Amino acid sequence: MPYKPQITDVTKAGSNEKEGLYEFIIHLADGTDCRVFYNRFPEWKMTALSRLGKVPCPVCRKDFICKCMDRFSDDFDQQMRDGEWLNKAVESE
Repeated sequence: MPYKPQITDVTKAGSNEKEGLYEFIIHLADGTDCRVFYNRFPEWKMTALSRLGKVPCPVCRKDFICKCMDRFSDDFDQQMRDGEWLNKAVESE
């Protein structure tokens, strides 16, 4: 069964609003957390994605840093846009 990440919540972890740089923590339905970076100018664009090492990777089951989540960056980006997670997380402060 192929892995399909599902975003359940997004929190803003940091920002440099002057430069339009934002860091978010994405919480997934399977308990995995990922850190994602976005640049807001000229429009929202994902610049980096990494899994936080709190639980083993749901894809390769390794409990150390891996690059498995990079394969799903388009899925994450689409969910962030479709669910309006970017605007919700920025406005929540």
